[in-house]
Amino acid sequence: MRITVKLDAFERVDSAAFAILWLDKETRRWSREGHQSVDLPDWGGLQARPDGTLICDPHAESPLCVLEHLDFDAVGGCVEGQAGRALWYIDASREPAAGRWHVQCIDRERITAEHGVFAGDEDA
Repeated sequence: MRITVKLDAFERVDSAAFAILWLDKETRRWSREGHQSVDLPDWGGLQARPDGTLICDPHAESPLCVLEHLDFDAVGGCVEGQAGRALWYIDASREPAAGRWHVQCIDRERITAEHGVFAGDEDA
């Protein structure tokens, strides 16, 4: 299952700032599909926590962003239109910028990337 999530409305950031992420439940990875003024890497790892989903750097465990109350492991899963608060850790020395996340689309079928470099899969 792949979930398309839009992040936007962050405090202390350009009002037009946004990022579109694909969250892949099976691989526990995410990829950035579009963005403006939200500086995230091209891809990284996902961690499910009781309080939400952590969007992590591909080479670190610490979160870049926390999608509060987004639980893609919940029975029944996410629903399109679901929304909540996002915390973006712009700079490790500052408090996170609060914004929002919004589920735009859910692909329930298994999706195979056309190219193996998608989300860091370098062996394809």
